[in-house]
Amino acid sequence: MTTTGRRALLRAGAAAGATALAGCTAATDGDGGTRKPSAAELEAERVARAEAALRLRSVTVARGLLERYDAVLAAHPALAPRLTPLRRSVAAHAKALGEGGTTVTPAAASPSASVTAPPSASATASSSVSAGPKSPPVPVAADPRAALKELAAAAREASDRHTNALVTAPPEYARLLASVAAAGAAHAYLLTEGAPA
Repeated sequence: MTTTGRRALLRAGAAAGATALAGCTAATDGDGGTRKPSAAELEAERVARAEAALRLRSVTVARGLLERYDAVLAAHPALAPRLTPLRRSVAAHAKALGEGGTTVTPAAASPSASVTAPPSASATASSSVSAGPKSPPVPVAADPRAALKELAAAAREASDRHTNALVTAPPEYARLLASVAAAGAAHAYLLTEGAPA
């Protein structure tokens, strides 16, 4: 390698080092505070917040269906053999829909600060099985067949709401929502047409 080639290489390396150093010093303001977030970081934060809100809405839908199952089981214990496996499935859906992605660290904040989207969806989902704030009791028809029809309608509604959420969901979460929506449609069929009451 010639002397001119080495010098050019050293100059290029020095320029790259200076650029990296300038990038590091630009990350803090003159007082050593936090840096101003880039447009990409702000967009990533917006997307994370939207996904956290979507997860929370999805878990709330699943919890509502789970509460309806519990109300029907309490009113009609004889339906337990038929409803218990479906209820377990809905509880698993609520848990899966809430896992991950509910805490967002703002791009404009210091590394130690974080913002939590409304209560953690996974915590919300798990509290559906444990004791938590009591919501008003879900009305249940006195006739078991009518109660099953109401439960099927609730399963269809939950399925529709999960299907509608697919439009704004990120790809991986959309696949989960689609699976849960399909399971809800199957539950609605099993509750009304699939087996005698």
